[in-house]
Amino acid sequence: MSIFDIFRRGEPQATSKPTVQAMAGEAAAFSGLDDPALYEFIRNGGGSQTESGATVTVKSAMKNTTVIRCVSLISFSIGMLPLHLKRKDGKGNARGHPLFRLLHRRPNPWQTAFEFRSLMEQRALTHGGSFARKIMSGRKILHLIPMDPAKVTIVQRPDWSLEYRYDRGTKGPLILPQNEVFHLRYGLSDDGIHGLSLVKQAAEAIGLAQQTEKAAARLFRNGMIVGGALKHPGKLSAEAYERLKASMNEDVGAENAHRWKVLEEGMELQTSSQTSKDSQAIENRKHQIEEVARPFGVPRPLLAVDDTSWGSGIDVLGQLFVRYGLNPWFEAWQQAIERDLLTEAETEIYEAKFNPGGLLRGSMKDQAEFFAKALGAGGHQPWMLWSEVRDSFDLETLQEAPPPPPGLLGKGAQNEPS
Repeated sequence: MSIFDIFRRGEPQATSKPTVQAMAGEAAAFSGLDDPALYEFIRNGGGSQTESGATVTVKSAMKNTTVIRCVSLISFSIGMLPLHLKRKDGKGNARGHPLFRLLHRRPNPWQTAFEFRSLMEQRALTHGGSFARKIMSGRKILHLIPMDPAKVTIVQRPDWSLEYRYDRGTKGPLILPQNEVFHLRYGLSDDGIHGLSLVKQAAEAIGLAQQTEKAAARLFRNGMIVGGALKHPGKLSAEAYERLKASMNEDVGAENAHRWKVLEEGMELQTSSQTSKDSQAIENRKHQIEEVARPFGVPRPLLAVDDTSWGSGIDVLGQLFVRYGLNPWFEAWQQAIERDLLTEAETEIYEAKFNPGGLLRGSMKDQAEFFAKALGAGGHQPWMLWSEVRDSFDLETLQEAPPPPPGLLGKGAQNEPS
């Protein structure tokens, strides 16, 4: 068997060592060295080839505008929202705990909290999971160092604990026990250990979108786009052709738009229109936007689709995105922090919480009316304290209650005790 035989199609031979087919899947089956799929496989780093003929990898998928919009929208939302370590007894943020600084300000010497959380979320979306090594001094976590998920292999030990093998190239693998790694995984999983990659799960839709975009690009590169035609009943004389060609060149440019054209020898002007085939190609590209965005849970208005209404319903769609698109990730982050970054004793005292209030709030007028009634305005029975209102805006807790404006509190309303 020569070295080139591993690239030929056929049934894998029985052997004790793993074959290229077993390691790389269907993408490693090629007809020979002249198979274009072999070049795509090598060029794209071993991505899976779809039925459309496109080879989809994380790197190539991120070049699709819908994918990068969905990934950046979710990742930036996770990165920008406040994530605090709080006390469960209602005494506010646990600023004295070392983990508070890592989550809220600086997880490592070169990244901000926004950059760290955005990167971890991006990798969880595209790879199915993201990893950060815990740099510790005793039991204190000093830094969280992101690790490339493409270089991490998860192995479950006989005692059900996990170990993480990080490929460092020529330096050899680094074996890390579970208590030294922060692991954020996508909720859907085949084995409860490896999260499903949305890029791999949506590879067919992404591949079709890539091929559709390539077809449109080839049309502009190799095709001929005609704005109109001049129809002549017979044969145009050479003199008339030269005069017509010169006049057309003179009319080029925006400043010459809508000028009258002088036609000779019985010529007629015919303008071209968009064909049904062109309309179908455009419609197909729009449809692929929905197909690619559906697994990420991003509504159409947030994708800047041109036929979407941006009326009063946009607030409702924004709330829909937070509830069903971001809330699962909030919970995934909060529980992963509790599992990997807090001790068993600390989980009884502390909890990590996102504050999505900024994304769920309506206009300032709506908020003012809501909180005024919650505090007891207009004779309503109060059901919120002023400190809870401040907490919903991520404001510091005051030691003394501010005096209420005259007439704000209704009958029976009580000031919060200091």
